[in-house]
Amino acid sequence: MTESIAPPTSPQAEAGNTRDLAKVAVSGWLGTAMEFMDFQLYSLAAAIVFNKIFFPDVSPVIGLIAAMATYGVGYVARLFGAVYFGRMGDRIGRKKVLYITIALMGASTTLIGVLPTYAMIGIWAPILLVALRLIQGFGAGAEIAGATVMLAEFASARRRGIISSLVCLGTNSGTLGASALWAILVASLSQEDLLSWGWRIPFLASFLIMIFAIWIRRSIKESPVFEQRADVVDGVALTKDKIKNSAKAPALAGTSTIEAALHQKKGKSFLIALGLRFGQAGNSGLVQTFLVGYLATVLLADKTVGTNAIMYGSLLGFITIPLVGLLGDRFGRRPLYLVLSALTAVYAVPMMLMITSGNAAVITVAMVIGLNLGVLGLFAMESVTMAEFFGARTRFTQLALAKEIGGILATAIGPILAATLTAVTGHWWPLAAMLIGYSLITLVSAAVGPEVRGRDMVRLEDAV
Repeated sequence: MTESIAPPTSPQAEAGNTRDLAKVAVSGWLGTAMEFMDFQLYSLAAAIVFNKIFFPDVSPVIGLIAAMATYGVGYVARLFGAVYFGRMGDRIGRKKVLYITIALMGASTTLIGVLPTYAMIGIWAPILLVALRLIQGFGAGAEIAGATVMLAEFASARRRGIISSLVCLGTNSGTLGASALWAILVASLSQEDLLSWGWRIPFLASFLIMIFAIWIRRSIKESPVFEQRADVVDGVALTKDKIKNSAKAPALAGTSTIEAALHQKKGKSFLIALGLRFGQAGNSGLVQTFLVGYLATVLLADKTVGTNAIMYGSLLGFITIPLVGLLGDRFGRRPLYLVLSALTAVYAVPMMLMITSGNAAVITVAMVIGLNLGVLGLFAMESVTMAEFFGARTRFTQLALAKEIGGILATAIGPILAATLTAVTGHWWPLAAMLIGYSLITLVSAAVGPEVRGRDMVRLEDAV
C-alpha cells in the first residue's frame, strides 16, 4: 500500500521560511531534550540511588522494583496529559500547548531536586516523589508529540524525515546530558556524598534548560498546517456540530476534505502507529532504564559501566538519527522499519550474552549497538511516520495517545516486568525474549501498514 504523495503545489509542501523552521527546530530540540533529560535523570536515579534514598527498609531487589514502579507511574500521568493537551493542541493550536508543557515539566523536575528523603520525613518522601513524578508526566505527555507535529508540519515533504529526526536529536541530547551528569557524579563522589546531596544536582540543573526553552518558544509561529486547515476559523477548530450547522461557514459542511475527515472510521491508523511505537518504547525501557540497574544490582558491575554505555550510545546517535531520517526520505518509511526491527530481534540474544560476559568493554559495545539499532534508529522513523499517519484534524491527539499508550504498555511496565522475571528466574533470557517480542510487534505493524512518505499534511483524514 502506498499513500498519496503531496503534490509540488501543496500549500504545505514548502511551509514556513528557513528562519521560522530554525526556531521551531530549536524549540522542539530543547523541549524534547528537557523531557528526556528529566525522564532519564529520574530513570537513572531510580536505578542507582532512589531504592536507597526513598525505599531503604526493603531488600535491594524489592527496592529496585519499587523504584522502577515510581518511574512507571509517570507514564500513567503522561496518558492523561496526552488526552488533555492533545485535544487542546488540535483545537486551539500547537504553540500554546507547547508553552504550557515545558513549564510543567521543568518545575516538577526542579522540585524533585529539593525533596526531603525517607530518613527525613519517612513515608511522605516517596509519596511526594510520586506526586511530582505525576506532574512531570502530565506535562511530558504531549511535549514530544507536540514538537513532532510542529516539525513535521513545518517541513517540506521531501525533507520531512531528516527534519523531523531533529526531535530525536533532542531526546538524544537529553539522554546524553542526563547520562553524562550521572556518570560524572558516580565517578567523582563517594557513595555517602552521592546519597546525601549529589543526586540532587542533575534535577536542579534542569531549571536552566527550562528557562531557555520558554524564552525560545515565545517567538515561534503557529504551525502553518494548523492555520491552513479547512476546519479552522479564527484560530479555533470548529466542532462537528458547528461545521454542519454554523451559518458563518456554510460552505465547510459540503467540502470533500471536511466530509472525508468527519465520516472516516477511526482506528486503523492508530493501531498500526501503536504497533510501530511498541518496539521503540519497549526496547528503550529495557536498554536505557532497566539494564543500567540490572548491571549494578544483579550483575554487580561497576556503576559507571551502564551510565557510560548509554552516554557513548547517545553520542553515536548524533550520526544514527539523521542518517536514518535521510534514508527514510530516500527509500521510504516501511523499508527502514522492517530492517531495523528485524535486526534488533536477531541481535537480542547476542546482546544479552555480551552483557552477561562480565567484561566492561564488551558490555559497553553491546549496549551502544542495542541503543542505536533498537531505540534511536526506530525513534528517528517514528517521529515522521506517526505524524504522517494521522490527519491534521486529530493529529496531535492521536499521535500523543499512540506514544503514551505504547509507553505505558512497554516502557513503563517493561522494566517492572523485567525486574520481576529476572528475580524469579535468576536468568537473563526473559530480557532477550522481551526485546524480541517488542521488535516483532513493530515489524508486523510496518509490514501491514501503508507507505506514507511525503503525505500531504494538510489533509484532515488519516492515512488508512
